[in-house]
Amino acid sequence: MSSPTHPSNELSRPANRLLAETSPYLRQHSHNPVDWYPWGEEALARAKTEGKPIFLSIGYSACHWCHVMEHESFEDPSIAALMNEHFINIKVDREERPDLDQIYMAAVQLITRRGGWPMSVFLTPDGKPFYGGTYWPPTSRMGMRGFREILLLMHDFWVNRRPEVVESSESLVGAIGRFTSPTFDQTELDEGMLRRAEQELLSSLDRVHGGFGGAPKFPHPMDLRVLLRTWKRFGNPAALEAVVLTLEKMAAGGIYDHLGGGFHRYSTDAHWLVPHFEKMLYDNALLVPVYLEAYQATGREDFQRIARETLDYVLREMTSPEGGFYSTQDADSEGVEGKFFVWTPEEIAEVLGVGEAKVFCAAYDVTPGGNWEGHSILNRPKPLNEVAKQLRMPLEEMAATLEWAKQKLLERRATRIAPGRDEKVLAAWNGMMITAMARGAQVLREPKYLQAAQNAAEFVLEKMRRETRDEGREPEGRGEPDVASGQSPSAIRHQPSAVPHPSTLNSQPLLHSYKDGTAKLNAYLDDYACLIDGLIDLYQTDFDPRWLDQAQSLVRHVRQHFADPETGIFFYTSDDHEALISRTKEVQDNATPAAHSVLASALLRLSTLTGRTDDTSGWDALVAVSGLMSDHSRGASQALIALDYALGPTPELLLLEGGQPEKADQLLATFHRRFVPGFALSRYENSGEDGQFRHLLLEGYPPAEVVTLYICHQGACQAPAVGYETANMAIRMA
Repeated sequence: MSSPTHPSNELSRPANRLLAETSPYLRQHSHNPVDWYPWGEEALARAKTEGKPIFLSIGYSACHWCHVMEHESFEDPSIAALMNEHFINIKVDREERPDLDQIYMAAVQLITRRGGWPMSVFLTPDGKPFYGGTYWPPTSRMGMRGFREILLLMHDFWVNRRPEVVESSESLVGAIGRFTSPTFDQTELDEGMLRRAEQELLSSLDRVHGGFGGAPKFPHPMDLRVLLRTWKRFGNPAALEAVVLTLEKMAAGGIYDHLGGGFHRYSTDAHWLVPHFEKMLYDNALLVPVYLEAYQATGREDFQRIARETLDYVLREMTSPEGGFYSTQDADSEGVEGKFFVWTPEEIAEVLGVGEAKVFCAAYDVTPGGNWEGHSILNRPKPLNEVAKQLRMPLEEMAATLEWAKQKLLERRATRIAPGRDEKVLAAWNGMMITAMARGAQVLREPKYLQAAQNAAEFVLEKMRRETRDEGREPEGRGEPDVASGQSPSAIRHQPSAVPHPSTLNSQPLLHSYKDGTAKLNAYLDDYACLIDGLIDLYQTDFDPRWLDQAQSLVRHVRQHFADPETGIFFYTSDDHEALISRTKEVQDNATPAAHSVLASALLRLSTLTGRTDDTSGWDALVAVSGLMSDHSRGASQALIALDYALGPTPELLLLEGGQPEKADQLLATFHRRFVPGFALSRYENSGEDGQFRHLLLEGYPPAEVVTLYICHQGACQAPAVGYETANMAIRMA
């Protein structure tokens, strides 16, 4: 399954320059009659040489309205002729170039007070925006100005009112700079910020359907994780109730794929029924830890089931043979949004038979009239015990029937024409999913999730780096862990890795995107931050010190190339990045957590794990955005998660096997059943050989003869808990 195919009549047209690109989104437009360029020097130089304005179109492969605008306008020969005559036309994949997306989305928001994709922006030849919007229909309708009319109007402005256009663009560039590189007054970091954030989140809670605000409704995973932490810290039951309500309603709604697992992008309504059917890697990567933490906090098996099904979906449908995770799945199949996912009673009965179909349809809201455009989106509006009572059927029997039915329907669904899949591998999104897989391995004790996290980390670190090796030094050879069925995650730690040791590297920078054997584009701050964070979670799962070494190496690169010593807020692009009209900073959460805040969290965790209590860089990064956290907490949930970690209590757990690895496994299983929002966990075989005691807090301690646990807080350790029984009591209290 790959990117969507094109009608044969379109493929008969000559290809444009986008055919040579690796991005599935750009290649989707390679047979448009538009004379498209990818963003680059060729297009920009031609615009300057010919004195023509630029039409910039930004979207992504899973975007439904991007497909609509392509079909209506970019495939229309007459509209394409206008574009080709009067403009230099550039197409950009926002997932490949988030730096461009940030800049020109800011322009659209400043012009129209809203944003979205497809993004459509008119630029001067030197890249300065002067007009923009999102989707435009081909001709004016329903109060919307048509794209054809806009093209003619922008051409007229450029020819006859150019001084005004240039003056407007200069003013807009200044506003973009202030918008995308903000500074904040600094204030004290304390628990009060977390209390205020809790109050603000609870005040916006939909107390009937869960979630925050009305339609369209997004999952907001970082907000939910803040509430879990404030519940743990302050004991307000309303915070936990808000999380439980939201996770219940999402898991029961159509936003969740009840057959295949995983979440769609968002719900178009307020009660989670009708999703926008695209599936994004990052949404699922961010939601898995929420469900795992809620499972730890409540013990509810349905929450761990959702996390497991989501991870299994990613393994089945979003994992490349090389180990990296793919980016997105489309909303459309066969040109129709959602067609792949919806059902009729007749289709269900054909697969299951009449009796079992009656049970399934009752449980999953499949009706003759449907709940969406004549078809039914699978959802569970009633608890299963109520459905069983309604059907006069034992609950256990019904549950078994539904599990069998889901498998049969999933098999049938697999015979349908599937939505397109964008098979780009993006470093940041892979970092997020490495975290999700590693935490799944911790909490669910499932080796296959650890294996997937290890494979993805090795892939990104090996394949998505710019080669700058020291002359004459080669990386270590590749080794493959041997994972037996049912083996505990900790049992496959310390295996040889394909990832070069930092001593063999000369500061290899990351690359952002990989597709078809080619890695390209300078990595952005979120690529580094999310990967560092994922490597920390991976280290705390398999305890291979190489992941920690790699994280520290990446941190050194970030400090050298992304830091802004004047404000303390890291730039989104490196100092050797392509010069654009603005150098942005990402400090507010959006669909993904702000890059600066993820980095702050990673820096805090890394300093704790390594025992470097003198490293204040994570705290300093939070101080730099403390004004945002205080005044606009809804845009700073990831920073607040980092603050909760920094304020503690943050137990530092140093587990020494002492020749009893099975007992160490049992202790870890006990620990991961509990919800401990912030912790630093290291495990050592403790053979007494050189290099075993990597942690500064263990310097000077003798090797342990039996399993031993050290629990430390802020650099001070309690007396060691020696032996399994003593360590088990200690770890339950950590």
